[in-house]
Amino acid sequence: MKVAGLGFKKDVTLASLREALLAAGGSEGLAAIATVGDKAEAEALKQLAHECGVPIKAIAAEMLAGIDTPTQSELVAEKFGTGSVAEAAALAAAGPRARLIATRVVSQDRTATAAIAEGDGT
Repeated sequence: MKVAGLGFKKDVTLASLREALLAAGGSEGLAAIATVGDKAEAEALKQLAHECGVPIKAIAAEMLAGIDTPTQSELVAEKFGTGSVAEAAALAAAGPRARLIATRVVSQDRTATAAIAEGDGT
């Protein structure tokens, strides 16, 4: 299964989320979109999931902590204990043997990030 992980700021727009997802590889073949639990109800994210025809997987912040990611944000590391919410959420949602097929990309306005992982989903 292929999962897009998204990280974003509170004021993110649908356009920014869409831009980040497209830059990471787009929505073709996605089984789900994943993000940290407290952001799963964001309106722009729900709109993107609807557009893509996939569910949103809310990943508890505690599950993201300690997931090793190829890209690193100091701010994210301090808050979540991982280098990238997008990468960690994608990996967590895609299953224990998941691998990233697209590392974190950032929207031009820097409010959204996206990464894509592939795994068995179990």
